[in-house]
Amino acid sequence: MERKVYFDKLASILERAKTKTPPFFKKLRLVGLVAVTIGTTIMMAPIAVPAAITTIAGYVLLGGTVLTAVSQVTINEE
Repeated sequence: MERKVYFDKLASILERAKTKTPPFFKKLRLVGLVAVTIGTTIMMAPIAVPAAITTIAGYVLLGGTVLTAVSQVTINEE
């Protein structure tokens, strides 16, 4: 794969997001999406949830979001 030189960092990130993701990072992205789903479900529960569980759900949501974003822009440089 030919490397391009980008002066605009946003163009570089968009190009990386469009390229093919390695299989390991596809699985990692799926784990991140599941973590986001679990965190969102607990945060938006219609019942009263203890504050500690809500705080943990917020951290799970944040971690899943970061994991998904980083996994999406990882490329295989062969």
